[in-house]
Amino acid sequence: MLNEKCLGFVYSGLCLWASLFLSFFKVSQQGESQRRLYRELLRNYNRLERPVVNDSQPLVVELQLSLLQIIDVDEKNQVLITNAWLQMYWVDVYLSWDQYEYPGVQNLRFPANQIWVPDILLYNSADERFDATFHTNVLVNYSGSCQYIPPGILKSTCYIDVRWFPFDVQKCDLKFGSWTHSGWLIDLQMLEADISNYISNGEWDLVGVPGKRNEMYYECCKEPYPDVTYTITMRRRTLYYGLNLLIPCVLISGLALLVFLLPADSGEKISLGITVLLSLTVFMLLVAEIMPATSDSVPLIAQYFASIMVIVGLSVVVTVLVLQFHHHDPQGGKMPKWVRVILLNWCAWFLRMKKPGEKVKPLSCKYSYPKEHLSVNSMEMNVLPGHQSSNGNTIYSYHTMDNPCCPQKKDLGSKSGKITCPLPEDMELVQKKALMDTIPVIVKILEEVQFIAMRFRKQDEGEEICSEWKFAAAVIDRLCLVAFTLFAIICTFTILMSAPNFIEAVSKDFA
Repeated sequence: MLNEKCLGFVYSGLCLWASLFLSFFKVSQQGESQRRLYRELLRNYNRLERPVVNDSQPLVVELQLSLLQIIDVDEKNQVLITNAWLQMYWVDVYLSWDQYEYPGVQNLRFPANQIWVPDILLYNSADERFDATFHTNVLVNYSGSCQYIPPGILKSTCYIDVRWFPFDVQKCDLKFGSWTHSGWLIDLQMLEADISNYISNGEWDLVGVPGKRNEMYYECCKEPYPDVTYTITMRRRTLYYGLNLLIPCVLISGLALLVFLLPADSGEKISLGITVLLSLTVFMLLVAEIMPATSDSVPLIAQYFASIMVIVGLSVVVTVLVLQFHHHDPQGGKMPKWVRVILLNWCAWFLRMKKPGEKVKPLSCKYSYPKEHLSVNSMEMNVLPGHQSSNGNTIYSYHTMDNPCCPQKKDLGSKSGKITCPLPEDMELVQKKALMDTIPVIVKILEEVQFIAMRFRKQDEGEEICSEWKFAAAVIDRLCLVAFTLFAIICTFTILMSAPNFIEAVSKDFA
């Protein structure tokens, strides 16, 4: 039993050592093949030589862009920053081998500075180093097919058309081509862009990355220079700008309309208009900081802000006119006839406005006095000769023809006895004397009454003039409220909906 156990341990140990030896031999054999293959391939290799069998034939290089992310779109500096991979494929006849002579070696990796690599660059690069790609290894298989995938943060120039901002669609070109080889040396071919690994951006939606191969002929040379241009088409997401710029601007324009509803006696009409105007100016400065300083086109949102600022500015001007009408001095004169016809007649009728107290009947029509209070049949009046008062008015005095001391004829038959009455001549003298004594006092009283009546009459006339001017101010307020409301609504819908993709942007971002 002991011998059997010893033999089992020995057998297992031998198997373990055999497996380790075989694995070591295999790895070392593959490593030896790679080392030998590297040495053979690079022995007479010249990285400056174009890897073709016939020098008169161009080398076909295929280029593909793999877009990973749109990092930033700098509208002010008109620069697009993207994270992308460049995938280049070509065949190097000097880097092929027989896979049976080098067992286990399927692919080799060469640094980009040891073998020939096409000098494909981004023509419209805005990077400080110009070439912002990271030079990785070149993957080569036994047939000589080379695959070179340099990643990089590409910073390219891009013309930003801000005409329809913030409902704009931007198209930025990435133009790639050989820097020193013409089309007779390198035949650059295009592969469709790869966006399968694209990471979405919070500000831009990627619409597509179409590509196109171009051939340019320059005046210096007769050979063509091919290039591959990928156009990154992206649409701006308007939710952020709608919540932070458009909606506040619409609300501010609504506040500008409230200026016409604020009473003129409050003393806050001008201050409200100026405050709204300053608020719009602040938003205009925010838009100016984002937009590039270009005169090619005016942004859509700047047009809208400018229209609203015109409305607010005109509202301030109209408010000054309204306040001037409302606080018009009666001594400044009556309202001109043409102003009364236009404002108090036509505009008031159009706006269905009526002057306060227009339907109230005067007191003389509302109340009537009995006729017996107005009749004087019970007493005969006689007019004394009039005299002239100090203000030029003629004063008349009246007295009755009957003697108040003498009884009526129906009382003559009373049993009380005889009653002596003064003579008519004496009564006339007494009345004239009493009348002459009271005439100066009556004249002064009448003068004062006439002065007071004149003052009240002038005051009523002044109040009537002020009432007309105030009503005209109210008509102007109402007319401007209607006109400016219609103008603001028309501007809002006309300017904003003039963008080509307004409906699409609103439906996607605000849904």
